[in-house]
Amino acid sequence: MFDSKETHVSSTPAMASNDNAAMDQEALKLAEMGYQQSLARNYSLISILGVGFSLTNSWFGISAALITGINSGGPVLLIYGLILICLISICVGVSLSELASAYPNAGGQYFWASELAPRLWADAASYATGWAAWAGSVFTSASVCLAVASAGVGCWQLSHPDFTIEAKHVVGAYEVINAFCFFFNCYGKVLPTMGHLALWTSLVSFFVILVAVPASAPSHQHARFVFANFVNNTGWSNNGIVGLINANYAFACLDCATHLAEEVHRPERMVPIAIMGTVFIGFCTAWPFAISMFFSISDLDSLFNTSTLVPTLALFYQALSNKAGAIVLEALIMATGIGCLVSSHTWQSRLCWSFARDRGVPFGKYLSHVEPRLGVPMRAHLLSCAIVGALGCLYLGSYTAFNSMVTACIVLLYISYAIPVTCLLLRGRNNIPHGPFWLRKFGLVANIVLLCWTLFTFVLYSLPVVMPVQAGNMNYISAVYGILALIMLVDWFVRGRRNYRGAGKRHLDSGELVREIGHGEVKM
Repeated sequence: MFDSKETHVSSTPAMASNDNAAMDQEALKLAEMGYQQSLARNYSLISILGVGFSLTNSWFGISAALITGINSGGPVLLIYGLILICLISICVGVSLSELASAYPNAGGQYFWASELAPRLWADAASYATGWAAWAGSVFTSASVCLAVASAGVGCWQLSHPDFTIEAKHVVGAYEVINAFCFFFNCYGKVLPTMGHLALWTSLVSFFVILVAVPASAPSHQHARFVFANFVNNTGWSNNGIVGLINANYAFACLDCATHLAEEVHRPERMVPIAIMGTVFIGFCTAWPFAISMFFSISDLDSLFNTSTLVPTLALFYQALSNKAGAIVLEALIMATGIGCLVSSHTWQSRLCWSFARDRGVPFGKYLSHVEPRLGVPMRAHLLSCAIVGALGCLYLGSYTAFNSMVTACIVLLYISYAIPVTCLLLRGRNNIPHGPFWLRKFGLVANIVLLCWTLFTFVLYSLPVVMPVQAGNMNYISAVYGILALIMLVDWFVRGRRNYRGAGKRHLDSGELVREIGHGEVKM
């Protein structure tokens, strides 16, 4: 998987010079790609894994869809669906890791598409990939923010039974949480610590809930309910396979670590470890969590009809028979969700910033600025969070439309992975420089699985969730695609096709950047 050569870091006084030499080499590699080293490499392996896992956070994703998923497939689809999605996510992770190892760059998939696509349409492919990836990241932040906000409002309702939840209450909490998490990404040096903290918060919360709920539950479901109970209340005759989206959501956003490639040493090694580690930890937490919670259900109907509108909170109350205890457990999920949202803000800001420096978005020069005192792309961060805040208002108008946007985040991210992988296969896997993470034939299989799954999800997740279709249950994901495509096309023809800095322009700039580093003119 990885070659055996490791860089030895001396513990002698020569350490500083060795570190500087390593930084020079990493800055030189980046310059050869056409970029300056703008962000400090503050992340370690654990902190980049913390950011990657706390964003994907598979067990947290399952907690948000645990009960609602029963209507579309029942426990059996979620339990076995998690195994299927984990296997597919391994293929997705391998595909991303190979490219991240060969081309470690904060641009991630849009940069890979630019480097690998045929010259004639490289800029257009890269541009479309960048927009799909950034939109997917912003939609993901919106979905996480809504989950945390709903949990908070649900806790208030549980402690105040006379309170009736309305959309405006959830949106108000949504905006507060989005603004609160915004500040954690305003100072670069604290972000690696936040990655550590988010990782351990998630794992500790998972363990506490995993033990407390089944141990306190007054009764438990039989194994047949958990492992063989198939439910289809969707109106579809396909046995509710559309419910796979609940398991799929738990393994979304695997590209997060790739966009921190310019903030960690030896990214060609560290990023693949973070990606594959995220899949491994994700399954090891999500699968036991789902099984444990399903066994702990004593009254399923009350979870569907809970006045808190948060089925997991109702499950905790059902198991513990204590409101304070249930709120404490839900608070652990909220703390995990806040760590997830902070990581998502980091992810979306890095995507916006890296894409902006190649003029992929309007006002690219302005948005690609890195605030030197704070060490973060503050403008890209502010814009991304502002869009997340604006999207929250959609919940006031249509809960169904908001959910369609959440579904779109999964498919858009898969599309952003599929474009560079398609370009890789068209060029030939052996016709690019391989990084230390390269899996040869298994990598080819992983690429094919990723492309097939992307096509499958594009079709499946565009279908209505329930039948018969009405305005209140319609899947508006096609409208989301249409609006995004319209924005992209208008920007491309008005500005992008002339200003976008694709591979050709970057390669012209790289020579000058390499010379500047050679003369010590670039600050790192």
